[in-house]
Amino acid sequence: MKKGLIFIMLAGALLPGTAGLSFGQWFVDLENGAVLSGYNDVEIPRDIGTRFSLSEELKTDVACFFRLRAGYQWKSRHTVSVLVAPLSLKTEGSLDRQIFFYQELFPAGTLLRGRFKFNSYRLTYRYDFIRKGRWQVGAGLTAKIRDAAIKIEGDGLSSTKTNAGFVPLINLRVLWQFHDRWGLLLEGDGAVARQGRAEDFLLALLWKVKDNLSLKFGYRILEGGADVEEVYNFTMLHYLSAGLTFTF
Repeated sequence: MKKGLIFIMLAGALLPGTAGLSFGQWFVDLENGAVLSGYNDVEIPRDIGTRFSLSEELKTDVACFFRLRAGYQWKSRHTVSVLVAPLSLKTEGSLDRQIFFYQELFPAGTLLRGRFKFNSYRLTYRYDFIRKGRWQVGAGLTAKIRDAAIKIEGDGLSSTKTNAGFVPLINLRVLWQFHDRWGLLLEGDGAVARQGRAEDFLLALLWKVKDNLSLKFGYRILEGGADVEEVYNFTMLHYLSAGLTFTF
């Protein structure tokens, strides 16, 4: 969390530098709703840990989520933004086999309780290379700080694996304004590498309530993970999302 706060402060120090541009505008974007777990397969440590599913062999509860993005756009084509996206899921259940997770061996039949944390802090720059008629298409780069942890406990035993790091992503955004007040938006970040992958995309219907206020309703998918010497974890999450964007 401390790394995320430092990241936000640094990003905030950059944004005001553009505030003097009279042709720009600030915006705040808030998104919330429900998040459901698809697959969530874990093996820690890789090769000697027990591979099991937090969502299929254990039960992962539906959770509420929120995301907050603040940014600045100038010359209609350049956008810089900061995103704060915390996420925490709880899981519970028992398995008919023993589980070795990170530093603990849990006997078969133990009632297990778990927590899957995946907080994300991102700084994004995007350039809209198409702004013509009813279409807007842009691409850019995202610098992401990942603050993740998986905790398993039961029968007096507890083991927690934390992971924090930097991930570079590609940012994409496509908006089709098919009506004066209605549009279809696809936006998100993603990357693929030898060690793993990450995709976080939203498909949403936009409703322009006022010139400076829009509402959105849609579906977000977050998928990815890593297969490295220390950790094997691949996750898919489904978001039912509602939000608003306010410009000023």
